[in-house]
Amino acid sequence: MSFVETRYEHVVLDENSIPTISGTTMKVIELVAERLAYGWSPEELHFQHPYLSLGQIHSALAYYWDHQEELEQNLEQRLKYVDQMQGSQPSPLAARLRSQGLR
Repeated sequence: MSFVETRYEHVVLDENSIPTISGTTMKVIELVAERLAYGWSPEELHFQHPYLSLGQIHSALAYYWDHQEELEQNLEQRLKYVDQMQGSQPSPLAARLRSQGLR
């Protein structure tokens, strides 16, 4: 896997130009999604992900703030995809319940 350095010390772009926290497999968008969903501070993100340093977290958040529109569009696309997948494929449990007339 090849990476391209950015001007953010702890953020690299993978071969698909996806910003990733260097030395990890965590994408910046994943950390941002948690921050947006739960309102977590950098310290809480560090508590939840102790393998990340506060420097890595702050660098990822700085990258987010400088690329906010682009990353939020990406997040919106991901959420739409999840909604489509959930709507098009009922869970096996839901299908079983329907077949038994329980749902």
